Amino acid sequence: MIRFVVIALVVVVAWILLVKLIKDLKSANVDWTGVTTIIGFIALAFWLRHITGMG
Repeated sequence: MIRFVVIALVVVVAWILLVKLIKDLKSANVDWTGVTTIIGFIALAFWLRHITGMG
């Protein structure tokens, strides 16, 4: 039972943070080119680690 309470609290906190992040992103002036470049490099690193098995 305690496990369900902890999971519920984590879900509620994650939802609140997600809503706050979306509100902040809508009102902010974000450089989406930089954000997508960073996400691309991270995805490439995970993909290369999966393919080569190194890292």
